[in-house]
Amino acid sequence: MLKTQNLTPKIIDSIFFFYFCAIIIFFFYFCEIFNVRYLNFRVMKKLLVRLFVAVMLLVVSLNSVYSQYEALKGKKILLTYGGWAGHHPVETKDLLVPWLEANGATVIVSDSLGIYKDSVLMSSLDLIIQTWTQGTSTVTIDRNGQTVQPQLDRASSTALTSAVRRGVGLAGWHGGIGDAFRNDVNFQFMIGGQWVAHPGNTISYTVNITDPNDPITKGLPASFDMRSEQYYMHVDPNVKVLATTKYNGDIFPWINGCIIPQVWKKTWGDGRVFYIAPGHIIDDFTGTQLEILKRGICWAALSKYEPKEEWVSPVYPN
Repeated sequence: MLKTQNLTPKIIDSIFFFYFCAIIIFFFYFCEIFNVRYLNFRVMKKLLVRLFVAVMLLVVSLNSVYSQYEALKGKKILLTYGGWAGHHPVETKDLLVPWLEANGATVIVSDSLGIYKDSVLMSSLDLIIQTWTQGTSTVTIDRNGQTVQPQLDRASSTALTSAVRRGVGLAGWHGGIGDAFRNDVNFQFMIGGQWVAHPGNTISYTVNITDPNDPITKGLPASFDMRSEQYYMHVDPNVKVLATTKYNGDIFPWINGCIIPQVWKKTWGDGRVFYIAPGHIIDDFTGTQLEILKRGICWAALSKYEPKEEWVSPVYPN
């Protein structure tokens, strides 16, 4: 897994080394042509050619990764966190904010949903990242003794959905937007899906990449394994699905073999919306899951700057 830091210095160092190797190789060719025989130039030349090729590949690789995260440079991002503590909103906030800032984003962090009503702030944003599970109408205490924060009031909900509709990107994971506000159907409409069950609770399961050509998933393994909650979602059929999972019938026999989307992207008006279901606790944020999340965040951050993608393709015959 690539480290989440600004890669510019590494790229510059690699480019300088690239040119240094090129000069040395040219020198050996020159010496060989003019029969300068102080060293075994043929052997040295072969070694340096191999080193030259390796550096070229490294430069290409670093530039590719940097270009991917470059989408964050100069972007203004609001990250809201709260709700049910069992989904580790604080821990995931602490994981993502340093990465966002290291890649050039300006990040505003808030544990209040009321910030969505700040019209001046909302009009200045490029992206909203939300991790806020199980919002309720009032502050309550759940069965584990944990505080559950209020849900969006109508004014905050309207402000949020309107901002995305105007072109602000939105990204999130698991219950943070997939089970955020059970009473707010317009919010669910915007997200493109809603959690309804996780049969067996924490289990081992596989997520399969179904669109390996999308920039968010390109070059990643065809599948990855999770030990977590396998989210059973009700999903808008017109989202662009990037990954799915198959359910067994151990808990509910009638869903045996059912395939449900786990990663998707969509639009809401002019705004891009990205969602990934895996991400129950902080330990889930690793490997392919984390890379997909980072790429999805970068994709959503370009909502105002790239043309709208078209992919509406109904799955039902008419």
